[in-house]
Amino acid sequence: MGGPSKKVSFWRSLQTKYALTYVSIIAAVVVLLNTYPVLLSQKLAYQSKQTSLQNQAAVLASTLSVGPEALTVESVERTISSLSVVGNTRVVVTDPAGVILYDWDDGLRRDTTGRYALFWEVAKALQGNDVFRGEYREGAFRSRAAVPITYRSMILGSVYLYEYDAAQGALLQGIQQNLRSISVVICVISLIMSAIFSRALTRRIAALLRAVRTVREGEYSHRVAFRGGDELAQLAEEFNELTGRLQTTEEVRRRFVSDASHELKTPLASIRLLTDSILQADHMDGDTAREFLTDIGEEAERLTRITEKLLRLTRMDTAPVQNTAPVDLRRVVEKVLHMLTPLARAVEVEVETHLTEEAWVRATEDDLYQVAFNLMENAVKYNLPGGRVIVTLRNLPPAERGEGRVLLRVEDTGVGIPEADLSKVFDRFYRVDKARSRAAGGTGLGLSIVQDTVRQHKGTVTVRQREPEGTCFEVSFPRWEEGGEAR
Repeated sequence: MGGPSKKVSFWRSLQTKYALTYVSIIAAVVVLLNTYPVLLSQKLAYQSKQTSLQNQAAVLASTLSVGPEALTVESVERTISSLSVVGNTRVVVTDPAGVILYDWDDGLRRDTTGRYALFWEVAKALQGNDVFRGEYREGAFRSRAAVPITYRSMILGSVYLYEYDAAQGALLQGIQQNLRSISVVICVISLIMSAIFSRALTRRIAALLRAVRTVREGEYSHRVAFRGGDELAQLAEEFNELTGRLQTTEEVRRRFVSDASHELKTPLASIRLLTDSILQADHMDGDTAREFLTDIGEEAERLTRITEKLLRLTRMDTAPVQNTAPVDLRRVVEKVLHMLTPLARAVEVEVETHLTEEAWVRATEDDLYQVAFNLMENAVKYNLPGGRVIVTLRNLPPAERGEGRVLLRVEDTGVGIPEADLSKVFDRFYRVDKARSRAAGGTGLGLSIVQDTVRQHKGTVTVRQREPEGTCFEVSFPRWEEGGEAR
């Protein structure tokens, strides 16, 4: 088993990481919410004020440029007094030298006449440029515009307008305050929702982690149940499928170990009993001792057979398939038939064959021999005196878009296998009639070897009851044809 599970620290847990991810995203949205609308409002306000002030300045400059005469204080005051000027706008008119001729601010005349207008905007306007500059500071918009007063390309002076707008600044501050309030509400809701969502997500992951630890401790029957069709639910289904396979594998392993122990214990107990009998007998005649030693030899041979088959099964479970080559299954079946003919005659069983001319399979000859020998030997051993074994080998035509196959059928006229036992005959150490199997020298591993061997070579093996009596085994392999491929 694995070591004790480590506790995940708070900052490394998925719940914290998910929560921080949500908070980071919401923080970015809140920052954007508090900057973009404000900047956009400022930009729109600047554009509006630029248009308004420059239009006013242009109107004043156009009104004052009535002739080539130089501007005077009286002419400027007389012209401007006839116009409507916004109350919160400062109006400054200068001559070409930048000397103030008129200064009107918030409805009052300022006493700055004769002074120089030391404004950057005025200096640029006297150079023939239209100038605008605006800023938002201390909760108010401050806007400045200046245009030259020209008459036929002559600069007669300049018009300078300055506007201080606290009302629109207060409106912008109100927007900022509302955005801050909304941001606070969003942050609070986001923190709560991120905690809930991250907790809900990590709770399922934690449940899956606990399930993994439970299975690691050997509880292969443990399952997890997630509702929904998301990735975690699919992961839970895969986990349940995996633990189901582990449970099946563990049950097979335990049953195999138990069966193997039982099978090995029986001949060992017989050998121990026979040797004790020989050792305890003071005066044993030669015939009796020879009989006991013969029995010990038979049990030792049985142990050897069991051990060899167990080793073969182990190699098949772990080792890759050996180098294969095209093999004519007909020749293999004929060789097996030659080996089993004396046994069949001894038990008065007739072997009938129906073999095709050629049946090529890509495999190893030893593996095919093992399959055919096990099936045909069982058909002979577990038959009745006077019974028959029918061995059929033929090539099956390829199905639509499929491959051709070679079919080996072994039938017998014996007592057969009960329907309830048909699905278990390939299990290791399983025997329908244990007493008869031991008497015949069976280990209960032959059919397991057949099944594993056939599967290694991409074949299939099935068993069914034969009508009217007996059992029928069918093995099929992909047929190999010249060209080096199975078709």
